[in-house]
Amino acid sequence: MSKNLTKRSEDYSKWYNELVLKADLAENSSVRGCMVIKPYGYAIWEKIQKELDAKFKETGHYNAYFPLFVPKSLFEAEEKNAEGFAKECAVVTHYRLKNDEKNPGKLKVDENSKLDEELIVRPTSEAIIWNTYKKWIQSYRDLPILLNQWANVVRWEMRTRLFLRTSEFLWQEGHTAHETKNEALHEAKLINKLYEDFVTNFMAIPVITGTKSDSEKFAGAEETYCIEALMQDGKALQAGTSHFLGQNFAKAFDVKYADKNGNLEYVWATSWGVSTRLMGALIMTHGDDSGLVLPPNLAPLQIVVVPIFKTELELNNIKDYLKPYINLIKEKGYTIKIDDRLNFKPGYKFNEHEIKGVPIRLAVGNRDIENNSIEVFRRDLLLKENINIENLLDNIEFLIRDIQEKLLNKAKAFQLNNTKEVENYNDFKKLIEKGGFVLAHWDGSEETELKIKNETKATIRCIPESNSKTGTCIISGKKSLKKVYFAKSY
Repeated sequence: MSKNLTKRSEDYSKWYNELVLKADLAENSSVRGCMVIKPYGYAIWEKIQKELDAKFKETGHYNAYFPLFVPKSLFEAEEKNAEGFAKECAVVTHYRLKNDEKNPGKLKVDENSKLDEELIVRPTSEAIIWNTYKKWIQSYRDLPILLNQWANVVRWEMRTRLFLRTSEFLWQEGHTAHETKNEALHEAKLINKLYEDFVTNFMAIPVITGTKSDSEKFAGAEETYCIEALMQDGKALQAGTSHFLGQNFAKAFDVKYADKNGNLEYVWATSWGVSTRLMGALIMTHGDDSGLVLPPNLAPLQIVVVPIFKTELELNNIKDYLKPYINLIKEKGYTIKIDDRLNFKPGYKFNEHEIKGVPIRLAVGNRDIENNSIEVFRRDLLLKENINIENLLDNIEFLIRDIQEKLLNKAKAFQLNNTKEVENYNDFKKLIEKGGFVLAHWDGSEETELKIKNETKATIRCIPESNSKTGTCIISGKKSLKKVYFAKSY
């Protein structure tokens, strides 16, 4: 397999698109803006899903499933949410087709099948879920409700890009109901912390955390907590969000509970989610000019063995040589496979597994058997060495830990080196053009935020919770309580 990838330094966008295809992660479908996630890409998503699902359950959440279709009247009930997603909605107006008499073999909409009420294909599920919660919640004894669903959603994007922005994508969305404001706030912060821990320690992607500005927060939320990652081209990527919804949806759907004194109170709410966009973050954080680089935690295949042989007898000898060591590796819980395909040469296999980002590659030939050795290649550093095969398991255990750790440290160093602080607008404009996070004072007004966005294409990615020194806004000169993170973004 020839990699023939465009270099990141030449055209980062083209490199990304080529890599998604060549690494066999996904491809464009016949439906505009939608993708086919291929088995290798879906195996990575399954690892993301499995780890997150376990974390949700550890924190007391249960999985459920709600309908794909939302009646338009329910969707409109919470005005800010409806307004925020209106331009991205796909709408079902009819439920049947019929033969087109003028064009035999073709179908057309049966006008007699017009729906009494149009259905929105869910862009998010708050409306249908809170209409359901109204039936489930009568008393404080019914609270809290801590639910999550793994689902697909549709947002009719104009400009699409595999994993980063597609008209249909996969995600998880949590929806919780609480007695008090403090409980709901605690939930929203808890999940954002969970996302931070998962993306940092499992995906080896460092993030900054905090809240969104009013113009950037989720439509219908009182507060949006976020994690933001920095990609190698200097653009920010929103990796996950957790929303404190206040009582907005409870009031929109009249969801009340009787407290311990019998008084009726509106329920407090949160919602939160991450999506297949994390696949894009994974590619753009760790990928290099040779292809995908996978943290061992996320690799569907952690170790691949490429035997070097000419005859079937030589292949069998290699398998016999490796068998006890492969069994030990499997017993430790690592995924390992011998690539014994007869119709591909070793060089082709090396390139294929390299572009797919398999963390560790082993190569064995007759000479290795004679020398009681094995060649070990680590994908992250593109380094190989020959070791005594008796030391293979110890070496594998070290590499699994070390590759995961080094990928995180490399990404942390990149983020640190590309995060700058400024005190004036001229310096801000110079740095934002180069890419990266820029910390600057902002007066808190949407007017100032919009001016910066219009003039530089940079947005406020995150308002950190930690306090910094007060100062003056780089645009208005008015008082600013803290610096916020700006960046150009996906």
